[in-house]
Amino acid sequence: MDISYINGVNLGNWLVLEKWMNPALFDGTTADDEYYLPTQLSPEVYEARIKTHRAEYINERDFATIKSWGLDSVRIPVPYFIFGDRAPFIGCIEELDKAFNWAEKYGLTILIDLHTAPMSQNGFDNGGISGVCKWAQLPDEVEFVLTVLERLAQRYGNREALMGIEIINEPNTTTSWPMMNVTERYKAVDPELAEGTGPIEFDWLKDFYVTAYHRLRDAEHGALPEDKAVVFHDGFDIWQWKDFMRGEDGKLAPEFVNVILDTHQYLMTAEMMGCPQTVEGYDDFVRNTYAPMIKEMSEYFPVIVGEWCLFNSVGCGVDTHGGQSVLNGEEGAQVEALTPAEKRDLYQGVAKSQLEAWSHGSGYYYWNYKLLTDTVNTPGWIGWDAWDLGRCIAQTWFPTPSGRN
Repeated sequence: MDISYINGVNLGNWLVLEKWMNPALFDGTTADDEYYLPTQLSPEVYEARIKTHRAEYINERDFATIKSWGLDSVRIPVPYFIFGDRAPFIGCIEELDKAFNWAEKYGLTILIDLHTAPMSQNGFDNGGISGVCKWAQLPDEVEFVLTVLERLAQRYGNREALMGIEIINEPNTTTSWPMMNVTERYKAVDPELAEGTGPIEFDWLKDFYVTAYHRLRDAEHGALPEDKAVVFHDGFDIWQWKDFMRGEDGKLAPEFVNVILDTHQYLMTAEMMGCPQTVEGYDDFVRNTYAPMIKEMSEYFPVIVGEWCLFNSVGCGVDTHGGQSVLNGEEGAQVEALTPAEKRDLYQGVAKSQLEAWSHGSGYYYWNYKLLTDTVNTPGWIGWDAWDLGRCIAQTWFPTPSGRN
């Protein structure tokens, strides 16, 4: 399969729930993540709510829309309980089957992204359970994840639409742990369950990736054809992977075929790293940090930016990290909202610079296809629509691939 360049979008919050993207799903509960949602609803209400959401949130028309934008691929986050074997959670393999049928009908490819793991690989709300990160410490659950990957490969390995399988999304490593501050940012509902929570060591992660690669490829396990990619996330430290899977000659060892490195780069993370919250600051950071980083690491693996978007503190009208605001210069302040023209200029600028940076690699998947922003009532956050690619395109913030030619 030719993966010379991917123009893609994520179908987040379809099969893996994220409360901030559709809070109405959590109405009547205090749950903040998918782990606790079924504990606060009757089985009948939980099943009806989940099945209705899955049927309405993404359907065939969405695949037709994505194709009409000139995109060529979708990244679909799936949960570890996709096969319906981890009660009380409801499997979603039938929905993924439909996605493959729709993708093949409209000429799109699919990157299957295993987005969650039992007891979580990152402790984020999007990892299934907030404030808990213990999966890598539990050998039985590590093995379970490997069996999920195998079954996905067996089921979809020969489908025309399959671009590849991503081993696990955003493992929270020793590099990212201090910045992500999981134990403070996400208060565990059950402190006893969260006991032992901690980051994943890179040596362990690298060994796991190699094991997962072989379990996906080996004939007696996943039997994933070599024309389908095995994708691994960088664990929030892209520089860790220069010597990964290398032979004595420094080249990719011949046993590893069609392997792709996935990195997730958000402007809000750049702000945490000191990027000035100004139009010029974003542009300089992207051109002088992101672009050379993608270019250099592409010498070792094909690199995709599996998650990114236009969202930033200036666009949302809040100085979220205590830096100088482009609008009024006050630190940590609620700032005046941009006019529609100012917002358009801002987002068009950061779209242009980021797309140019990603062009040094093998493509991207925008996060996200859609966001039900009308359900979000967080005070001050007025820029959430930048996470919604459809709204970005409709407001001419984001240039579709066909429009760039």
